[in-house]
Amino acid sequence: MCSLCGVLGGNEHWADAIARPGVFTRNGDRLDRLRERQNRVRLANAALAPFALTLSDWQSTSFLLSTRTGKTEIVEDLGHLWAAAERLIGRPCDPLDPAIIAAMEARHG
Repeated sequence: MCSLCGVLGGNEHWADAIARPGVFTRNGDRLDRLRERQNRVRLANAALAPFALTLSDWQSTSFLLSTRTGKTEIVEDLGHLWAAAERLIGRPCDPLDPAIIAAMEARHG
């Protein structure tokens, strides 16, 4: 399957707050879901900053992960984020590394 077909398929990730029968979510409203998604992007960018990577939302269906030089990869959901980050920068990315956590805490108090 090409990547465009995968995006158009609209597979929902478990972390996405989608209102559907039998599933509780506090974000049944479209704008609330969009705000929650943008908040996840903001938090991911804080974790990606030490690796010189940025994440942006793409059409509320996928994400774009980019290096400072513009190299970009489409990330289907946040579950695929760190594998894509490692491919882009060519080295392991450990967001739980104590030095990374300390840098995030210093930046964001």
